[in-house]
Amino acid sequence: MTARILIVDDVPANTRLLEAKLAAEYYQIATARDGFEAITKARAWQPDLILLDVMMPGMDGYECCRLLKDDAVTLHIPVVMVTALGEPGERLRGLEAGADDFLTKPVEYDTLMTRVRSLVRLKRLLDEWRARGDTARALGLTTDRALIPSIAGARALIVDDWDQSGQVIQDSLTEDDVVPALARNGADAITMTNAIAFDLIVINMTMTGEDPLKLVSALRAADSTHETPVLLVAEPGDKDRILRAFELGANDWLVQPIDSNELRARARNQIRRKFYQDRLRSDLGTALEMVLTDPLTGLYNKRYLERHLAGLIESGKGRHLAILMVDVDHFKSVNDVFGHAAGDRALRQIADSLRLNTRVFDSVARYGGEEFIVVMPGTGPEEAIAAAERLRAAVEAIEFLPVPGTRSPLTVSVGVAFTPADAGLPEILLNAADAALYQAKRNGRNRVEIAQTAAAT
Repeated sequence: MTARILIVDDVPANTRLLEAKLAAEYYQIATARDGFEAITKARAWQPDLILLDVMMPGMDGYECCRLLKDDAVTLHIPVVMVTALGEPGERLRGLEAGADDFLTKPVEYDTLMTRVRSLVRLKRLLDEWRARGDTARALGLTTDRALIPSIAGARALIVDDWDQSGQVIQDSLTEDDVVPALARNGADAITMTNAIAFDLIVINMTMTGEDPLKLVSALRAADSTHETPVLLVAEPGDKDRILRAFELGANDWLVQPIDSNELRARARNQIRRKFYQDRLRSDLGTALEMVLTDPLTGLYNKRYLERHLAGLIESGKGRHLAILMVDVDHFKSVNDVFGHAAGDRALRQIADSLRLNTRVFDSVARYGGEEFIVVMPGTGPEEAIAAAERLRAAVEAIEFLPVPGTRSPLTVSVGVAFTPADAGLPEILLNAADAALYQAKRNGRNRVEIAQTAAAT
């Protein structure tokens, strides 16, 4: 996954070291020498992540972070503070300034990359929700931007079998008017999360007789907790399991002994981010449901798709963007042989398959008749082609029974186009995907073809 990362440090040697590590993973890098330059570049370049040194002349990292988080143009950009100071008080200052994490020099490579990947994934998700909100506002469906609300009243589940640490966590969260609940093992945690919508889950990695990694995996796989932030409490030497938990979907961690202020700061950051995401989702759910969705399939319709695509490209978020145009093969024969009611059922099954086999930050729309469009932000050619093949195979595997006891095969042809292509103009991308789709039809259907302009890039 490519991303833009801004490195802010007044020591050239430090900058070059971080730049080399991140460039080796194919991230796009920009640098700034002080806080003033960082703010200017962050506003103009809109990075996906900022690595911010604390000790800098003129404006230290704490003040720079505060200004970034107070600015509506940059408040959504994750900030990781990097410093040689390792005292808990320094970490707390950074977190209270709005930093999303705090790394101590010398930075361990595995820890750095784990944090970067996790925060970039989250940033991409929030970008997509914000872009969809911008699309709704441009169409006159909402009036204000989503604001991050107070965390008072948020629900937190603590999973801990040790009374003392469990009580410390509960008392700390209560100071911010968070409502805590306690589960003493993984089984109780799963039962409680199925019954109650929690805004944060805190897991003690030192529980006896429990595999916390299994619990993290189960929480991420469950619909009820798929997007609930997970905060880990671990021993200082438990680095390997912490990194593995991040790969499974954990969001943040702190080490024992528990510092109450650091716990509160990290919990606040995670809950606020979830509330921000929930608010965006709620706004879109109410504003777009009737106006911008297709009543048959529940997908977005052509009106939304075209405006959303244009918004992505105009904002610069379409710099890595794939378009998949999907058309049902021989659909007319389904209607002619089995009737339009059966044809409608086929379209609904195909729509469900597309929805289930795309990422949460992709957009799927019914473009007209038996034609669908998938917009995939942050996606390069190889990933787009693999996604198209996955969707084609998923549709082919559908059990479509137009009449009881009779299975009728369903297949789709897919045309793929992606930026850069003539500056990424929406109509050119759509036309390129459409041309690739018709090539797939001419070459026998039930296949994927790439737009010629894309293939030549």
